[in-house]
Amino acid sequence: MTPIPVNPSSLPAPSGYSHGTLSGNTLYLGGQTALDADMRIVPGGIVEQFRQAFGNVLTTLRAAGGIPEDLVSLTIYLTDIPDYQAHGKEIGKVWRELAGPVYPAMAGIGTTALWQPEAMIEILGVAVIPDERLVQVEGGDAPRA
Repeated sequence: MTPIPVNPSSLPAPSGYSHGTLSGNTLYLGGQTALDADMRIVPGGIVEQFRQAFGNVLTTLRAAGGIPEDLVSLTIYLTDIPDYQAHGKEIGKVWRELAGPVYPAMAGIGTTALWQPEAMIEILGVAVIPDERLVQVEGGDAPRA
């Protein structure tokens, strides 16, 4: 079984990575920051960055036929854990708006910096998509080197 890159055209074109990699019915979701379609980190703080980063994760998930309930694990990297905690209720509301009331196994990890200096959050995960919903990704869109 050859892993297939999953790179939705609505996300910034990857260079040297893939937004997701599908192996069988398991989708490994690459780390997503709050990059918008213009390759800029969205302004406005941690809640807005969570919305964009998690939305990017869900876009990749949906491109392979997945839904939020297929997420089995998420890791959230944060440059400011107290800020995330202070906005937890708002972030929870965004989660429920985008993904509903189901939560996968999760970890929150503090880090000093992310790839883009203005990024406050990066989310990566794993999803298992049932065969009946799995979209056949035609070889995927390979990332640019």
